[in-house]
Amino acid sequence: MEFITLTKTNLASEHICCAIAGEKNCQVQAKKSWLAERIVEGLVFEKGDVRGKCFIEYIPAEYAWAPIEADGYMYIDCFWVSGQFKGKGYSNQLLNDCIQDSQDKGKKGLVVLSSPTKKPYLADKHYLEHKGFQQVDAWAPYFELFYLPFVAHSVPAPHFAASIENAPEVSSGFVLYYTSQCPFTVKYVPLIEQLAREKNLPFHSIHLQNRMEAHQAPTPYTSYSLFYNGVFVTHEILSENSFRKLLTKLMLTAV
Repeated sequence: MEFITLTKTNLASEHICCAIAGEKNCQVQAKKSWLAERIVEGLVFEKGDVRGKCFIEYIPAEYAWAPIEADGYMYIDCFWVSGQFKGKGYSNQLLNDCIQDSQDKGKKGLVVLSSPTKKPYLADKHYLEHKGFQQVDAWAPYFELFYLPFVAHSVPAPHFAASIENAPEVSSGFVLYYTSQCPFTVKYVPLIEQLAREKNLPFHSIHLQNRMEAHQAPTPYTSYSLFYNGVFVTHEILSENSFRKLLTKLMLTAV
C-alpha cells in the first residue's frame, strides 16, 4: 500500500480517512479547516491511499489540543486502522513512520491516550504495551496516558495537566466539551442538542476553539466529553439513538 502525508498543497484534493464524503460535506469541511491550521504547527496526518480508515495523526505536544504536560514529545491525536486493513502490518508501518519522523525532529518520545479495555477513538492498550509504551498517568473512569520514550528513563515523564481536576463550567444537566478535531462532532452535536431541547433537558455545549481552551478542559479527551450533573459520562460521540439509550439509562426519558 502507498502512504500519503497530507500537506497544505494536497489537503483539498485528498480525502480524510475518518470521514469520506464530498468536499461540501459539513464534516469534511470542518475537519479540513481544522487540519489546515494545525499543519503549520507541525501536525502530521499520514494515511493509506485507500477508501477506508487507515491513518495516524500526530502533533508536537506543545500544540496538542489536550490537557497534558509533555514538552518535547509528540502527541498522537488519532491512530485508526480498521476493517479490511487490520492484520496486514499497516498499523506497524504507520507507527514506525511516526516514530522515525519524531526522532528525526528531535522529539523525546510519543504520548497517546488509551484505556484499560478497548474503546472507540482511544489507542489499543495491549498494542501499545506490545510496542514498548508505558502508562504514566490515569484519570477516572478509564483514561490512561501512555508514552514511548526514545531514551530510557527520559525525565520528566508526561502527565495530565491539573485542569482535568476542575469541575465542568455548569454543574447541573448535560455539559458537552468538544472540538473540531473529530469530524463527526459537527454533525452529531447539533442533533443531540436538539433532542435534549425537545425533552426539556438542560444541555450546555462548549466548543473549544483553540489549544489553550482545550488545555484547560476538565477532561483528557477534548474531542468529545459529555458530563451529567458534573460527572463524566462518555467520550464516545453519540448519535440520536445512542443519546436516547443514555437518557433511558439515566432515567431521564419520557418517550
